[in-house]
Amino acid sequence: MDTALAVRALAPVLLRKLTENGQEKLYREVELPLARVLAQMEHAGFLVDAAGIAAYGETLGKKLAAIEQEIVDAVGYPFNLNSPKQLGEALFVKLGLPHGKKTKTGWSTSADVLDKLRGAHPAIDALLGYRKLSKLKSTYTDGLLKVIAPDGRIHSSFNQVETRTGRISSTEPNLQNIPVRSAEGRELRRFFVARPGWVLVDADYSQIELRILAHIADDAAMIAAFNNHEDIHTITASQVFGMPPEYVTPIMRSRAKAVNFGIVYGIGAFSLSQDIGVSVKEADSYIKGYLQKFSGVRDYMERVIREAHEKGYVETLFGRRRVLPELLSSNHNMRAFGERVARNTPIQGTAADIIKIAMVRVRDRLEREQMQSALILQVHDELIVEAPEDEAARAGQILEEEMEGAASLRVRLEADVHTGHTWYDAKG
Repeated sequence: MDTALAVRALAPVLLRKLTENGQEKLYREVELPLARVLAQMEHAGFLVDAAGIAAYGETLGKKLAAIEQEIVDAVGYPFNLNSPKQLGEALFVKLGLPHGKKTKTGWSTSADVLDKLRGAHPAIDALLGYRKLSKLKSTYTDGLLKVIAPDGRIHSSFNQVETRTGRISSTEPNLQNIPVRSAEGRELRRFFVARPGWVLVDADYSQIELRILAHIADDAAMIAAFNNHEDIHTITASQVFGMPPEYVTPIMRSRAKAVNFGIVYGIGAFSLSQDIGVSVKEADSYIKGYLQKFSGVRDYMERVIREAHEKGYVETLFGRRRVLPELLSSNHNMRAFGERVARNTPIQGTAADIIKIAMVRVRDRLEREQMQSALILQVHDELIVEAPEDEAARAGQILEEEMEGAASLRVRLEADVHTGHTWYDAKG
């Protein structure tokens, strides 16, 4: 009762604050209607092939047993791979591999330590592979089987207020975290399916954060590249390496891509060098070359940090604020973190706002047109609708129109739409 009275007393105060901050529209037109969308998604759930998940778990189990035997043979005696103490003894005593200082609990066998030992011994690469597969099996194949509801569907919980940037999060289980970087991880999507006679319609924003950066920074080169439907990573490589686009090699494009996305996240030379396997000096030259060629982005980076120090917060295009007390810290690393967040939040937060707007519009449109199709999942820049086969084309058209029309920017938003009976097939 006391809590209810407190909430009632707080309501007018918070509403006044929202109005003063220019956030009432964001609250009433985005967050409030979105709550209903998320509730409907939780209720709908996502159908899964339980037998397929179980069979894949058995396949992973056999692979793990084979890798374990391979490691044991390489070391020369059986031991428990999941015991840090026994693993440390095997790697750093028996095999004599380089190691850090020994503590009371033994040597560290963390992922960072093992990653630095890649190539030092066949057992290391095998062990890293073992750990990835082991996590895949325990977290996903074994874990997903435990949360399938009696209706055969997985009903994740969605939270719209947990993340600092405004992104929606997913828990119990986290369906936004299904691995996609490894072939084994991507296989899991084969077991998320549409019911018989229905299909999954998957729509994904194309490079939304870079498009938002181009808009916010008002960078002429980036805006032109997007609006001319040019490959932004090739254009970036062309600018940074000073050569015509047709002479850009795949490795140049790959490094330019890392710089593009790194810039969005406020990446430094050291982190970039680790990501793309070059020296810190070379990574620093890439970043400096990028900011010299894309002067609008450079000016934005400087401006947003200056304004964040002045105001104590940053905002998205739709008025969502993130307060940054880190900027007042006496600790240099903490202040540097605050500045990275200041650069990134307006971009990532605006992307989160746009996908939320799109979700509300897609749901409203499907209901208005009296379709059976329904939103069942959101994964960052991706929306999935489950649709009867005879509604699939229309559902795809609605997804594309509402996602691309969710915001009016200097560059056109683009959504790629694909259809399939499984999530794997629908990713295109």
